[in-house]
Amino acid sequence: MSKPAAPKIDPLVIAISSRALFDLAESHRVYEEEGLDAYQAYQIAREDKPLQPGDAFSLVKKLLHLNDLLDESPVEVILLSRNSADTGLRIFNSIKHYDLDISRAAFSGGDSPYRYISAFNSHLFLSTDGYDVRQALELGVAAATILQSNKQVAQQETLKIAFDGDAVLFSDDSEKIFKNKGLEAFSQNELKSANEPLSGGPFKQVLAALQQIQMAFPRGKSPIRTCLVTARAAPAHERVVKTLRHWNIRIDESLFLGGLKKGEFLEAFDADVFFDDQQEHCDSARNHVATGHVPHGVANE
Repeated sequence: MSKPAAPKIDPLVIAISSRALFDLAESHRVYEEEGLDAYQAYQIAREDKPLQPGDAFSLVKKLLHLNDLLDESPVEVILLSRNSADTGLRIFNSIKHYDLDISRAAFSGGDSPYRYISAFNSHLFLSTDGYDVRQALELGVAAATILQSNKQVAQQETLKIAFDGDAVLFSDDSEKIFKNKGLEAFSQNELKSANEPLSGGPFKQVLAALQQIQMAFPRGKSPIRTCLVTARAAPAHERVVKTLRHWNIRIDESLFLGGLKKGEFLEAFDADVFFDDQQEHCDSARNHVATGHVPHGVANE
């Protein structure tokens, strides 16, 4: 059976750190306790021993699997690492072991690799290093700190990605009103501005790129499903719905929770990853699904 012929789409380029892709906890412990020379010796001695998957491994594997389903390759993953090429050989050997289609990489030899994100034309950066993530967001690239999670790997083939609304998909303009003036002022503003589209947040283009990939598949056959999970409730939902309509972006599921904890709803959706700007929500979500903290907006000032 031939793959569906996809319309011309620009690839979704995702840059990921080696510590988000693989479990480097033990290696990092050696570095912190024994120093760089011991770390280098440790990695070189084990360069033929595959690393265990990290918290973003399953997500990356599902994203790359999309390339097997279309004639064009809609996803490219770039490895960014603070390792040198010498100590990074174990990482590339692990990539080969798991048959991941990742061929481009930057090994920055101890310096932060975030400066290469834009050079690779990345749309999304995933890392365990909060500093690097903040720097990527400053460059205008969607980015999230991948948190250690209790998530069990989802068995379904469908790739499911969930997003918070304000300060993630949308700007934090409305969230500023909530933080500074309270819920009543926020609700009144959203009612008054229901027909005024919200500005885009850092993950708007990621959602748009995912939709382009979805559209390459026959209706009802897409292996990607997206979900908005927001603390908003009626009547503040109307502005969100009209904003997405104005952007001409469709989202598959929308959960307006009115302040309820998000974790159990994300587990019910069976998200492969959830992106949220508020650490409190991330700490709840990580008990149920893989979670990325987006240190953007008023909640992170």
